[in-house]
Amino acid sequence: MTPGEATARVRAYHERTKHRLDRYAAGPGSLDWDAQPDPFRHWTGSPRLALPRALPDLAVAWDELDADREPAALTLDNLAVLLRLCAALTAWKEYAGSRWALRANPSSGNLHPTETWVMARGVAGMADGLYHYQPRDHSLELRADTPHTPAGEGPGLGGQPGETALWLGFSSIPWREAWKYGERAFRYCQLDMGHLLAAVAAAAAVLGWAPRLQNLEPERLAQVLGLDRDDDYQGVEAEEPECLLALHPAPGAPVPGGWGQWYGRPGLLDPKPLYQWPVIDEVAQASRGVLPPLLPTARPPSPGRGAEGEGTPGRDPAPPSATAVILKRRSAQAFDGRSEMPLASFAALIAALLPGGSPAWRLWSLAPRVHPVLMVHRVSGLAPGVYILPRSAHGEGALRQALRQDLAWERAQGMADLPLIHLIRAKCANAARTVSCHQDIAAQCAVAAMFVAEFDGPLGENPAAYRHLHWEAGMLGHQFYLEAEARGWRATGIGCFFDDAMHEILGLTDQRFQVLYHIAVGMPVEDPRLLTRPAYD
Repeated sequence: MTPGEATARVRAYHERTKHRLDRYAAGPGSLDWDAQPDPFRHWTGSPRLALPRALPDLAVAWDELDADREPAALTLDNLAVLLRLCAALTAWKEYAGSRWALRANPSSGNLHPTETWVMARGVAGMADGLYHYQPRDHSLELRADTPHTPAGEGPGLGGQPGETALWLGFSSIPWREAWKYGERAFRYCQLDMGHLLAAVAAAAAVLGWAPRLQNLEPERLAQVLGLDRDDDYQGVEAEEPECLLALHPAPGAPVPGGWGQWYGRPGLLDPKPLYQWPVIDEVAQASRGVLPPLLPTARPPSPGRGAEGEGTPGRDPAPPSATAVILKRRSAQAFDGRSEMPLASFAALIAALLPGGSPAWRLWSLAPRVHPVLMVHRVSGLAPGVYILPRSAHGEGALRQALRQDLAWERAQGMADLPLIHLIRAKCANAARTVSCHQDIAAQCAVAAMFVAEFDGPLGENPAAYRHLHWEAGMLGHQFYLEAEARGWRATGIGCFFDDAMHEILGLTDQRFQVLYHIAVGMPVEDPRLLTRPAYD
């Protein structure tokens, strides 16, 4: 497939999977919830390494998460902390005989298509090798060990004897999402990948670690993770390689090489799938590719996090610990429709979306290409209406050219040094509900956000940008989740929206920009019928 053919296929998929006011994207005609795919992939026959479940008192305040601190040692205990804070279970919910798990990383429909892999060399407390992370019981399943020389050294992970190194790899199982969402599922897999990347960035920051994206070809990543071993995956759902992160404290750690013995076979998630969605395999193939050039990972200047008049009544109390915020994060099921967000909370929320505003943007060392459009319903001191937060000077210039020409483009009042721009002065709760598939949660929130991506340009350079733009949108969504939780509010992602209806509000008539994700933030209404149980006994 030529790059031009791949780009055309990606564009066609995006158009084909848009929800429209007169029809929804193709999906299953019915759902049998008793036959939902297994949310946990187990590797039968793999040696299992139980991880410590206790979380030490790390004493890192949420507002100090991005401060410099001494990196924690690369040990099994600290790896267990990292995984507890980014990919593990955070609670079980029960209602009317049903039971389901919540995780540190949110997922569309709570379906969790993303699998986490660990590659370790010289990490105290564990043997070198490739492991699959099992969030169900917080353990590692050994997938492959390292080849050994007569001297007993393990060269399979590269590097020098005695060096320590740690990598996290990620893959997606699209069927977990397609079971419920049909053809649009590939979009949700990529948004979920972005959420997990931001979750890793926050968890690593608690430990003082600085994860870095590795610019690896998909075929090489599939080989490293063993996803290309067709015999192992015979008769079960395939896994799509996504990306690799290095957690080694020093730059330049070599990417893992060959493995020794392989262990285990993956479990079948859905023995009786009722539908097939071949377009997902087609877009997955067309969008495989490397990342664009990574920017230097030096810490950029942090944007101002405050708003004018922070000393006024209604300012938030002191923020909680970072660990508490991460473990308490939930998706709101409903909002009260009346609570007004303090301006200081809103300012902190959007400051975290800007380069330098959170640890996520040190991990995601690419030029910003996704920009939030905000429908403000109830924020103290801010007029209701449609706002935009350009995340780069280039993005603002391109948006001014692409959006309708009668927009106000006025600097938002009272927002200190944050580049928030007021586009439309009007109450927009009904519009937010309509473009979000008529969901009340988009109108009952305090703020609804729509992430608009530079689309034509990045796709023209590399069809793999389709994944990367969704990752960036998912990372932005995760910042909404965490910052809202830290300020006593709550967020919920909205994957169902009418793409072109939102474009029409903004005056977008071509594919220079496309909306990729919606999210809402408000004061949650708790359902007392739901019981909450601990994540692990």
